[in-house]
Amino acid sequence: MVRKVAVIGPECTGKSDLSAYLATHYNTSWVPEYARGYLDNLVRPYEQHDLLTIAHGQIRLEDKYEMSANNLMICDTNLYVIKVWSEFKFGNCHPEILKYLTTRKYDLYLLTHIDLPWVEDPQREHPHKREELYHIYLKEMKNQPVPCVEIKGQGDARRRMAVDAIEKIVFKK
Repeated sequence: MVRKVAVIGPECTGKSDLSAYLATHYNTSWVPEYARGYLDNLVRPYEQHDLLTIAHGQIRLEDKYEMSANNLMICDTNLYVIKVWSEFKFGNCHPEILKYLTTRKYDLYLLTHIDLPWVEDPQREHPHKREELYHIYLKEMKNQPVPCVEIKGQGDARRRMAVDAIEKIVFKK
């Protein structure tokens, strides 16, 4: 059985860096964010229906990477990120994404805090709304049954906080 940890949070909060670090630390695979590649190849502004396509792609990646995971799989984002983004930008979320949220199983969520500096990126949209988005994520995590740990700090302190959470909650050490 592969245990799953999803790293979620607002834009530019170190999700990808933390995911890569954790995968190396645990000698396992990590699932990249499907949305990044999808949006890089889109020749028009994205629309709400694109979020369902992104959700399907993220699920396919998770299923693919799970086969090569070494007892633990790290997911750089998951469907909660798509849900929050859809509701924030478009005011609602496709029912299929909501259904998948109830059927996809994770052992732990790591919610990355907004205490990292903003870095410009063509795919990032809301540098001044990170705090608002963080509180939306926090509320989502409080309303679902899987343990969630807020990850704060810089560099090694941030990484240690994530590893400690995985050790205590996922591996129960």
